[in-house]
Amino acid sequence: MTGQAARPDLGAYRRFVVAFSGGKDSLAALLHLLSLGVPPHAIELHHHDVDGHGPTFMDWPCTLSYVRAIADHFEIALYCSWRDGGFARELARADAPTAPIIFETPRGFGRAGGNGPAGTRGLFPQTSPDLRVRWCSSALKIDVLAAAIRNQPRFSQGRTLVITGERAEESPSRARYATFEPHRTSTLARAVDHWRPVHDWTEEQVWAAIERSGVRPHPAYVLGWGRLSCRACIFGSPDQWATIRLVFPTAFARIAACEAASGKTIHRSLSVVQLADRGTPFPAALLHPDQLAQANDPAWRLSILADPWTLPAGAFGDQAGPV
Repeated sequence: MTGQAARPDLGAYRRFVVAFSGGKDSLAALLHLLSLGVPPHAIELHHHDVDGHGPTFMDWPCTLSYVRAIADHFEIALYCSWRDGGFARELARADAPTAPIIFETPRGFGRAGGNGPAGTRGLFPQTSPDLRVRWCSSALKIDVLAAAIRNQPRFSQGRTLVITGERAEESPSRARYATFEPHRTSTLARAVDHWRPVHDWTEEQVWAAIERSGVRPHPAYVLGWGRLSCRACIFGSPDQWATIRLVFPTAFARIAACEAASGKTIHRSLSVVQLADRGTPFPAALLHPDQLAQANDPAWRLSILADPWTLPAGAFGDQAGPV
């Protein structure tokens, strides 16, 4: 495996925080950490619920339960965090502060923020590498993890290594990320580093690691998606939107109605209806009724190990997703 020169001294850290979406890259990062001998009890999975523990609006209904199933399988602690009200509340924010962040801790729940200046959103995040424009990534994921770390005194006790799964192959922007650097939450009193262990991995290496583990990929990949972000990701391709319209019509109608009501579209020049009209649904979405049902179910009902394990239809396919 390439990139080993950038590997930190793992023995220097008290805890390992894996930002865990349930996607193939964060799963590969977790598997790599375990393969290096890091004990499960030292690892924490941190999952950001972009819909704010409320009704599904943008994300896959099954993702949180899928993540929990993986945590249970490897006997690793899982902590969820979210912006109160999630994506829908932030999108609808009018002359109000951004909502507070809520995060699970070993002893209950913590809360941070919510007292900032009033502002109005009303505009879907736009497809841009600029996180001020693509506000979903910053407001619902990056800032949420940072708040969870900054507002727990336990992170000032011993060194922490944050692990994320960005890969250079995904986009020119991600190719410029450092493999190892101080984390944004690091201070003189709180030592936190950031490692991207699969940054120089190819997609082939990622899927090979998952196959060796036997872990069942998220249903999105089986249905034809090449990357896992939100089901209604703002970077969704025409084929993705066509698939959502076909097999998740209620979810599609909800987004389309929101666009129509606001007069603002996710894509800079096309509505999701126009995008779907330009696409072709993934054939795999109609070939796996069990996976389709699971993808739309908040409860996880399948074995987390696949036997036999097969490469999902979305592997090496549609690569629309965050840049």
